[in-house]
Amino acid sequence: MHIAIKDEGPVRLIRMDRPEKKNALTSAMYAEMASAIVEAKTNPSIRCIVFAGAPGAFCAGNDLADFQRAATGEGELDGAVVRFLHALAHAEVPLVAAVDGLAVGVGTTMLLHCDHVTASANARFMTPFVKLGLVPEAASSLLAPELMGHRRAFSLLVMGRPLDAQAARECGLVNEIVDSAEVEGTAMKAAQEIAALPHDAVMASRRLMRRPGELVERIDEEVLLYEQFMRSPEARAAFEKFFEKKK
Repeated sequence: MHIAIKDEGPVRLIRMDRPEKKNALTSAMYAEMASAIVEAKTNPSIRCIVFAGAPGAFCAGNDLADFQRAATGEGELDGAVVRFLHALAHAEVPLVAAVDGLAVGVGTTMLLHCDHVTASANARFMTPFVKLGLVPEAASSLLAPELMGHRRAFSLLVMGRPLDAQAARECGLVNEIVDSAEVEGTAMKAAQEIAALPHDAVMASRRLMRRPGELVERIDEEVLLYEQFMRSPEARAAFEKFFEKKK
């Protein structure tokens, strides 16, 4: 399934494990991660979730082969993708991420739902949605401008300009920067610190800081536009150009 799930005491580690594709996400991977997040809501022993990838690649975004099939077929976004995005929005336990190397597309936008992000000095964040003829997703069109301001969010989400680790920290996307070898260990320490706090107070505080209903509404609005633009000539041409380069 390319997703490894391991519970270490009160912390659930969800690892994207498809290093040969830089952790590009398939439908099955989305489904596994969504289930792991949803199950944590009913498991009182899980008090924090950590997302991790492989050394040098946190997540390369969506598997474009899946998207190309959708774009040349009925043009519908896979249901597993939407379930994962909804699971992020409705997650009740705190979310932590350990980011080393590439974080592309959803590999960046999922971080907007996290409560704490540890990154390596070589982490690089980019969202090439518009360059592929698409629109932002994961409620990033709402969360990114709130976090970093309109101009920085426009540069990232629309112009597709990448952020290095330092820039990501300056705009609030990242909490701390450590050496690559220390990313996961540092993120796990943060997760253990969160898990050790009074659970009910953490949950109540987090609910006060979030608004899942509004996030899901924006996710669904983005999905409708995403599906529309997936069928556009611009998106199809962008996918064809991408795969032509891969040959």
